[in-house]
Amino acid sequence: MQITPISRAFFDRLADAASAAILPHFRTALAVENKLEDAFDPVTVADKAGEVAMRKLIEATHPEHGILGEEFGNVGLDRERVWVLDPVDGTRSFIAGIPLWGTLIGLRAGDKAVQGMMAQPFTGERFYGDGVTATYTGPGGERSLRTRSCGDISQATLFTTSLRPFSGREREAYLSVEAQAKLVRYSADCYAYCMVAAGQADLVIEAGLQPYDITALIPVIEGAGGVVTSWTGGSAVDGGRVVASGDPRLHEQVLKLLASGLSGAATASGVIPTSRG
Repeated sequence: MQITPISRAFFDRLADAASAAILPHFRTALAVENKLEDAFDPVTVADKAGEVAMRKLIEATHPEHGILGEEFGNVGLDRERVWVLDPVDGTRSFIAGIPLWGTLIGLRAGDKAVQGMMAQPFTGERFYGDGVTATYTGPGGERSLRTRSCGDISQATLFTTSLRPFSGREREAYLSVEAQAKLVRYSADCYAYCMVAAGQADLVIEAGLQPYDITALIPVIEGAGGVVTSWTGGSAVDGGRVVASGDPRLHEQVLKLLASGLSGAATASGVIPTSRG
């Protein structure tokens, strides 16, 4: 049975509601809570207010849908469609006053990410995709998103948020790819994936992701012509180890490099699964 897509307009309504709740707190002296005892996983009133605003709108408009949210838990994960929300992806950047954060609004149908948006309230940019097409709206107007051609890691611009989520063989595997990349950048969070979709970068490699860190971004990159999988080539919808590439040829090369780096006794010692925060 084919499921009718949710309108792009509703994604914009969700983004508007989240933006109105979040933006007044940006670059202010706001309190920061830590969700973990032995590591730093920050949350602010902005994160909570943004998710509350989106949940209220979803519950009023689509009460039959489920919700998976970072701040307030899960409702109806067995329903036909489930919204996956991260009100402030990149909370560390948010509290540091750097606009490399965004609101992630994803929609799943079954085990597939079918629609998604990254909205950046401060810059007024939105990246939207449905797995077939992807569009950008912002100060420069509206345009289609397309990834760029890059068939070899030696020519690639690579993003990762931080080395901290990697441990043991994961770090070794990642660094084996980084060593061959043309340009490497850190700390861009969801913005990195959107730059791959926009043809400004080629590759994102991360580990320790939660579903709300990646679900919204999969349809954007796929709609722009890219590929998003786990490090072993499977689905990335549940997070974990994720690779996003603008060019399928590059993706295959990177998966082989990561597999080679992981060969042997892979370990997860010292890993504390958290969101990118």
